[in-house]
Amino acid sequence: MTAGTEMSPTPADGREGHDDAVLPFSVEALDVRGRAVRLGPSIDTILRRHGYPDPVARLLGEAAALTVLLGSSLKFEGRFQLQTKTDGPVEMIVVDFEAPDRVRATARFDAGRVAALGTGPLKTADLVGEGHLAMTIDQGSAASRYQGVVALEGQSFEEAAHQYFRQSEQIPTQVRLAVAEEFEDGEARYRAGGLLVQFLPQSIDRARLADLPPGDIPEGHAHLDAGSAPEDDAWVEARSLVGTIQDHELVDPAVSSERLLYRLFHERGVRVFEAQGVSEQCRCSPERVMGMIRSFSPEDRQAMVADDGRIGITCEFCSRRYDLDPAEVEAEIAAGAKH
Repeated sequence: MTAGTEMSPTPADGREGHDDAVLPFSVEALDVRGRAVRLGPSIDTILRRHGYPDPVARLLGEAAALTVLLGSSLKFEGRFQLQTKTDGPVEMIVVDFEAPDRVRATARFDAGRVAALGTGPLKTADLVGEGHLAMTIDQGSAASRYQGVVALEGQSFEEAAHQYFRQSEQIPTQVRLAVAEEFEDGEARYRAGGLLVQFLPQSIDRARLADLPPGDIPEGHAHLDAGSAPEDDAWVEARSLVGTIQDHELVDPAVSSERLLYRLFHERGVRVFEAQGVSEQCRCSPERVMGMIRSFSPEDRQAMVADDGRIGITCEFCSRRYDLDPAEVEAEIAAGAKH
């Protein structure tokens, strides 16, 4: 990480945060590092494109903010994917972050079941139900692919992220997420924001988490109950400060990431680093579509032909439609096979 800038209430250079950006930071006095994300036009484009019901849009917005927070830590060209598969009204969520700055997202849901939930405040569990959340790091080859899986059993995406880091990374981590609509000139726009803070002291002992529950250990054997190991005072302070964040502070256009970090950590001295832009951009292309079609058998490709004699494929992420001539598809596949 390059040298950062010490935060002040009003940056001397007039620099102020922007939407669609991730801002890394550190608080050396507390041995914590983290990232703050603000998503504006990018998340609004993703959510408006499909006309999601508001509860689904907000849920997908949270998932996107979490994915950008986690994926932006990649130090190599690769992809970070968050995917849920559950028995709730929102059956599946997929968010892709392609390093260093591209995000796309989609949700599959049962409109009738979502409508049946009514218009009152909904929890993540109401929409997702039970199932699992998978987080995958893909560097482009099977050997470099890593996946962590968390059971979804009624917890929020924030709580699922905490569970992921306890199980997979063993790094004390605190996450906050929020989604809201901004109304301006009679027009509504979605915004999403998030903050991730991790305790990363030089001493491994200081970062050690409380032991997991003893499970079936025989009675009479000494063990440390989960949560009984004392937490480091610095981490307790950092976690408590993050706990004071209100949802609106994560999404308010008037409260930049820089200002929010100053509010939280100015007494300890917070240092920010160069922000990384984020853009909504799909990975689909004619070449990728052909690669997908090529993987099917001739019989399956024939079954794709619609009544108009064409093969129509719509990208679930960006809704772009590809209209293909079956004869040209077969000719291209045959030509490829010869090479």
